[in-house]
Amino acid sequence: MKIEQIYTGCLAQGAYYITSNGEAAIIDPLREVQPYLDRAENDKVNIKYIFETHFHADFVSGHLDLSKKTGAAIIYGPNAAPEFECIVAKDEQIFEIGKIKIKVLHTPGHTMESTTYLLIDENGKDQAIFSGDTLFIGDVGRPDLAQKSAAMTQEQLAATLFHSLRNKIMTLADDVIVYPAHGAGSACGKNMSKETVSTIGEQKASNYALRSDMTEEEFVKEVTDGLLPPPGYFGMNVAMNKKGYASFDSVLNNGMRALEPDAFEAAAEETGALILDTRGAADFHKGFVPQSINIGLNGDFAPWVGAMIVDVKQSILLIAEEGKEEEAVTRLSRVGFDNVIGHLKGGFNNWKAAGMEVDTINRITVDAFAQQVKIGESKVIDIRKETEYAAEHVDEAYSKPLAFINDWIKDINPEEHFFMHCAGGYRSMIAASILQARGYRNFSEVEGGFSAIAKTEVPRTNFVCQSKILK
Repeated sequence: MKIEQIYTGCLAQGAYYITSNGEAAIIDPLREVQPYLDRAENDKVNIKYIFETHFHADFVSGHLDLSKKTGAAIIYGPNAAPEFECIVAKDEQIFEIGKIKIKVLHTPGHTMESTTYLLIDENGKDQAIFSGDTLFIGDVGRPDLAQKSAAMTQEQLAATLFHSLRNKIMTLADDVIVYPAHGAGSACGKNMSKETVSTIGEQKASNYALRSDMTEEEFVKEVTDGLLPPPGYFGMNVAMNKKGYASFDSVLNNGMRALEPDAFEAAAEETGALILDTRGAADFHKGFVPQSINIGLNGDFAPWVGAMIVDVKQSILLIAEEGKEEEAVTRLSRVGFDNVIGHLKGGFNNWKAAGMEVDTINRITVDAFAQQVKIGESKVIDIRKETEYAAEHVDEAYSKPLAFINDWIKDINPEEHFFMHCAGGYRSMIAASILQARGYRNFSEVEGGFSAIAKTEVPRTNFVCQSKILK
């Protein structure tokens, strides 16, 4: 028997590859399925089953493509009603893979179809659970993502999750390994550990949601407290996972269509496509195609694309470093952005060499910021999360998180200059590109963000002025 966790950092997502005696199973596969096919070929095993823990909201699973390429059956737990052929399993149903067994444990609460899969080894011992978004390391799944489909409040779902955890998970032996679907950085929970593997015993001892003396009322309150609104693309990803989607091969083929600068410009004008530049902030601010939105590939690319663009059907024209185009298309597809209609051949350098129009961002060094900012007179916008702002921020700075830019952008006075920063420059360049694409040029973006500012003499505080917080 072999269990491999295939962890994708930019999504904080764990898929699982399990083999036994010539057969294999995949749990919660990513959109691009070739890595699983390659593993199966190398191990000389047949992929027999594809297990889905629930209808994922934060990424598009590869279950359909993988099933078509292998003939493997797709398994969901009770209450699932997908619009494609699959096995909707019963609670405690057993599936055999070689010499091991997978037992279905219906654990509703995160969503009503949420299911944990218990692996029973060759000797009949409970070996591990694949807990999906039911149980994370240090946290549990948020109970507010399935309200519309489940016709339940988040409090009712949280109460359901309380009983699932105590009746199905916490009754297992302490040495049973816990393999969750996500780790720190995922929006599917609020307090996840950076660790991606644990045990039932360790979680009973350390996970706030598994305290033995916790009442249902306390659980509901703690699990629902402080939940931020889910990213707008989550519902669309659920729909794709439930109803179906275009094959990844066709999505990649369209996105790899290389366009010369003239054709790229014509395509943008004719289709109204969003121009997405995936280069790093250090390169982007020096020169870019006008109206481009910058979301760097070397960061939390896919989640920020989903948070900023929202509509997965939006047509996209891509600009990437040469050789990075396929990676960009792949990572966009993971969160359902399938409508990439082409990319700029030769990247931005080719655009510039062709004599096409170029725009720039006013990025200043942290030293320049320290010299120019006047606390109480200058306007400083901090686009980090509220928790980051609360920990420490520039005196008198305004807290306006990037995730809510569409709410606060309308309050910007285009005649009033402001400084803008995040933690290190990644998020502030996203904001800068959005602002500039919408006609705002009255700002200076601070290179290095608060990490650099904290090393200067610029006055800072952890006192939170409520008037400075975006409501």
